[in-house]
Amino acid sequence: MTLLTALSGQPASITHSAPGQYQRLYQQLYGEAQGAEEIARDFLLAQLTQMRDAASDLPEMAEQLPAWVEQRCAQVAQAYADYLEQRQQGRPRRYFQNKAHALYFLQHVAPTKQVDGAWLNGLLRYWHAPSFDGLLTTYLEELGDGEAAQNHVVIYRKLLNEHDADSDAGLEDVHYLQGALQLALGLCAEDFLPEIIGFNLGYEQLPLHLLITAYELSELGIDPYYFTLHVTIDNASSGHACKAAQSVLSLLPLGEGRADFYRRVAEGYRLNDLGPGTTAIISGFNLQDEVVAMLERKRSFGQHMHSDYCRFEGKTVNQWLGQPGQIGAFLQALEDKGWIKRNQDPAESRFWQLIEGAGAAMFGVFSGYEKQVLHDWIAGDWISDKRVPPVRPGRGSRFSREQQRPTDPDTQALVDSLCNLSDQQQLNALIPWMSARRHCTPAGLYATRRFIQLRARLR
Repeated sequence: MTLLTALSGQPASITHSAPGQYQRLYQQLYGEAQGAEEIARDFLLAQLTQMRDAASDLPEMAEQLPAWVEQRCAQVAQAYADYLEQRQQGRPRRYFQNKAHALYFLQHVAPTKQVDGAWLNGLLRYWHAPSFDGLLTTYLEELGDGEAAQNHVVIYRKLLNEHDADSDAGLEDVHYLQGALQLALGLCAEDFLPEIIGFNLGYEQLPLHLLITAYELSELGIDPYYFTLHVTIDNASSGHACKAAQSVLSLLPLGEGRADFYRRVAEGYRLNDLGPGTTAIISGFNLQDEVVAMLERKRSFGQHMHSDYCRFEGKTVNQWLGQPGQIGAFLQALEDKGWIKRNQDPAESRFWQLIEGAGAAMFGVFSGYEKQVLHDWIAGDWISDKRVPPVRPGRGSRFSREQQRPTDPDTQALVDSLCNLSDQQQLNALIPWMSARRHCTPAGLYATRRFIQLRARLR
């Protein structure tokens, strides 16, 4: 037997190492653990202290914010036009070397994307106050107004699932920092309202990287809808960027405390810089390192799964996999023996034939993302004659009403619990179902739609 059962096929989503401090915090806040608000408050105070002296490009006066937003948008538009011109002149992609690189990025930003909008969750209690309209509209639109096909978290999970890239393997603790921060803000609205407004102001501005990411994902055959949706919804004319600036002005005190409130807005704005950003995550990808790291994570599951018939450089496969730190040399041994033919069609490599195709001996061992990493590493400079057509942004229609039927037990229980309540009591009962953890579930989607109906009726 050769490399027939190199790895055990352990599900890639299982994380075996102990979570770090940010991942633990993320899990506590997302899971609505007992004492989560106090934990969130302490965390926010520590992060605000850390960022207090950081630079900020906010204008000195809040009244200058609308013009500031418009200017930023114009600068991004010009930079994107320059990018498109460079691409038309034959320049390569700026961000993603290959599809594996793009999927790596989608995985590593997932902890943040899967709590999209969470910083505004605590403001639902202000549903009756007109000054909060812009912020609440933003949050409800993040939730897709209760439609699964437009709910940002549902869309992102669908994107990961389509490419079998929903694993958290390989993520570092720091990748949970920004998501934990957003969850913490959502739990502490009463104590950190100016900071939430400031954070929202920064997060909802249209960044250049969003436009480029959407363009290059499409080129690589990955649906960019999650990103194009944010391009349209964050516009400076009438979208979230505009609403974010207007919300600062609407909630800014008119008299005493005005300066201190805006100072705290600026501190919240700076929280956007915590954790690795989009371009930092993208630049942190190295295909060779990712191949080795991925196989190293799988190594322990396959180290006793092989016979001793096949040897490479005098070692059996079990021996190669038996000790950490040998994966790089093992790959070189496979290449030296002709099992891997770099910079050629991966289908010509015996190793790839064991992984992919009808009757492949290691079928199911690697996730879709892991296979893409191996494929692109073997292919190297080789380019397929088969062109990948650009993907037009989709809308995930099959994730709409079919997931929102009241046959779901949680949804039916929620509907039943509302029967004898007044409209205002219903609103208050619905709010917990619109949290970061629940809003993307069938019951959460129903709660969002019902919340919108009742709010309109009571206004």
